[in-house]
Amino acid sequence: MQKPALPEIVWRCARLPELSPLELQRIHIARQQVFAVEQDCVFQDADEVDEQSAHLAAWREDGVLLAYARLVDPGVKYAEPSIGRVLTTAAARGTGVGRVLVRRAVDHATAVFPGQGLRISAQLRLERFYAEAGFVCVGEPYLEDDMPHVEMLRRG
Repeated sequence: MQKPALPEIVWRCARLPELSPLELQRIHIARQQVFAVEQDCVFQDADEVDEQSAHLAAWREDGVLLAYARLVDPGVKYAEPSIGRVLTTAAARGTGVGRVLVRRAVDHATAVFPGQGLRISAQLRLERFYAEAGFVCVGEPYLEDDMPHVEMLRRG
């Protein structure tokens, strides 16, 4: 089966005060849809970490959110900068936009915080996906929000 064509994408990376109310609403809707509804995981998604992060989003030209990642400043979750809340919406699954998103997130974080590496808490089922982006497991799997996760590091 052939992958759907990647739509025209507008990439935007912005701090919380730079996001429009509509952008923020669409980001929160997508995060709730993917993490709470599709993955049946009850946790507080919107948190204070949003205020200490850049928000990388892939938008279709008509304003539909395709993919998103939160780029967390160093010292907030880990000593290193971190990437989290990584998602691809149903509108873009199977197009490869998730891999492009992670590559862009890594590029952005390494440009803004050179030499610091990146640490993530990855869903265990996505270990290979993140390994493709240069992350390696550090430590044993653990439960986070009742889902198996593993800490992964990408050296700077």
